[in-house]
Amino acid sequence: MVEAASTAAKVALIRERKRTERLAQLRSNAEAVVSQCPGSSLWLFGSLARGDWDAYSDVDMLAVAGDQATADQLAEAVLAIGMADDALALSTTDWLQQSQSQDPYWRAIAKDALCLAKG
Repeated sequence: MVEAASTAAKVALIRERKRTERLAQLRSNAEAVVSQCPGSSLWLFGSLARGDWDAYSDVDMLAVAGDQATADQLAEAVLAIGMADDALALSTTDWLQQSQSQDPYWRAIAKDALCLAKG
């Protein structure tokens, strides 16, 4: 029983270390991308942001910028460099509205989202 608990604790430590390393890599890449778009930000959401990811989890990002066209460009840049498997794009105004909406989809994103970088 003690051995099983010890093994579970070791696995948990490995998972947390891998998540920390992955987040550091994502933050570094995010800072480089948003530096090209002043006033923008990149947010991680989904299982990796929550910490309940597994080997099959994808990386979900939200690109936010002052206007929709810039947000779209930011999301395209994220996808082009392979930083995420999916990238949503919203203007700052739309993100503020959606993050406070009652829609369960957007409420979940707002609850779990981790800001990786702001430009």
